[in-house]
Amino acid sequence: MSGDYAITARGLTRRFGTVIAVDHVDLAISRATIYGFLGPNGSGKSTTIRMLCGLLTPSEGEAEVLGHRIPGEAEAIKRKIGYMTQRFSLYEDLTVRENLEFMADVYSLPRRSARQRIGQLLDKYNLADRERQRAGTLSGGQKQRLALAAVTVHEPELLFLDEPTSAVDPQSRRDFWESLFELCDKGTTILVSTHYMDEAERCHGLAILDRGRVVADGAPQELERRIDASVVEMETGDSRAVRRLLTDLPGVLSVTQLGMRLRVLLDRSVADPLALIRTGLIGQRLQFDARLTHPNLEDVFVAATQGRYLKAQA
Repeated sequence: MSGDYAITARGLTRRFGTVIAVDHVDLAISRATIYGFLGPNGSGKSTTIRMLCGLLTPSEGEAEVLGHRIPGEAEAIKRKIGYMTQRFSLYEDLTVRENLEFMADVYSLPRRSARQRIGQLLDKYNLADRERQRAGTLSGGQKQRLALAAVTVHEPELLFLDEPTSAVDPQSRRDFWESLFELCDKGTTILVSTHYMDEAERCHGLAILDRGRVVADGAPQELERRIDASVVEMETGDSRAVRRLLTDLPGVLSVTQLGMRLRVLLDRSVADPLALIRTGLIGQRLQFDARLTHPNLEDVFVAATQGRYLKAQA
């Protein structure tokens, strides 16, 4: 497998009894990039990450992480990676500094190097004034910064982040992503799972997972170009009534309400989407304005999970 990739996988599968949690996933993730897993709960994001970390043994298939084969060489990669779980997993009864010192011990950092590294991280993540505070008393954003500091104390080549921003406010999310781009600029590869569309758009590459399968993959802008659907945006004074009528039209995949606007996703087989909408609303005495528009990542997600996405040409 090519040295240009931090992660490659072929046919990666995980079964729990009769349940297939991850179903023949293929991946090729370039080094020094941020790659996203986008999908709902139960789509296989966390299970795939745990296999790539060496924490779960695949039922089938293989992967290579930083040049080491999974599952055969799982132990060899553990000191080269950092893994941040969705829930805060550090010791809440230890102080900020004590948590970082513990992680430095786990990775056998020399004492002098550990002190210097911890000082850098406290400054970098704005925790210096909290270093004697117990971790359990921190705010959500502060816990998030501490968790990121902890998983990078040994300067890993690869970070796995499993829905790391699910419990923080929007400003903390923005700050967190700025930190990720700084790490990426310095050569760290990052695999992050999320269910936020705005976060997925920040990734260099993206895989959309649904029921354990990769149903679309590529750069966000590339995914939007390859969508096998048309998008119409509408403005109307009676969004609820229009939405009910449109939902039942043949060829309409979804109708999403955004305030007084509607976003209508239609199958590409509909030759004239605007004509279909006008015909569907004729005689209803409803005022509306409709226009074709460019798809966004949420449109891609809906189309891909309904099997209406154009795969990249081999």
